[in-house]
Amino acid sequence: MSKEPSSVALVTGANRGIGFEVCRQLASRGFVVLVTARDEAKAKTAARKLANAGAVEPVLLDVADPSSIKNAQSEIATKYGLLDVLVNNAGINYDTWETAENADIGGVMETITTNLLGPWRLCQAFLPLLRKSKAARIVNVSSESGSLLHMGACPPAYQVKKAALNALTRTLAGELRHAHILVNAVCPGWVATDMGGAGAPRSVEEGAAGIVWAATLPTGGFFRDGKPLPW
Repeated sequence: MSKEPSSVALVTGANRGIGFEVCRQLASRGFVVLVTARDEAKAKTAARKLANAGAVEPVLLDVADPSSIKNAQSEIATKYGLLDVLVNNAGINYDTWETAENADIGGVMETITTNLLGPWRLCQAFLPLLRKSKAARIVNVSSESGSLLHMGACPPAYQVKKAALNALTRTLAGELRHAHILVNAVCPGWVATDMGGAGAPRSVEEGAAGIVWAATLPTGGFFRDGKPLPW
């Protein structure tokens, strides 16, 4: 009897922090994990560090570069023929230093390009491969800062693009409802990473756990620690 092939998961921004830990947890659950970074050397270094967790492979991928996305998609399509899980984790610019009134619009556009249009482009590029999975999942790493119910002042670019990412999540979820592709948004909480800072109360293991949970979740929504959050 032939062995059932492992599920394939791609994680963006995977060379450190939450993305790195998501890769570790997915690999330990038997996934073949594609560890991506916009610097090829960093992707390879991360994959070497994760080798003991399970099957991992480095992939060069800059979510802000359409040609990089196209090249990664072609490479994965050739080698695996499908994708089971896409985790949109890559993100930049937690702009706590500015307000909407004085925000540098050039920086805002850079944030939107990476943190919103990056996941959007990834979804467009990889949906043909996700459609070949029996139970595909897209997990967009969001934040409660993007919840309209809880939103207030600061950080402007960060929370506006998280709200937009939530809107993209709901839109895709509606479109793909009958295609056996579930789309979730997950808030990992305030996690002690380079972006979150050393004083954050949650570990990367705790933050990543909810993302990994959503990668096998039987329904769609916006969650933190497995509990629904208001959009």
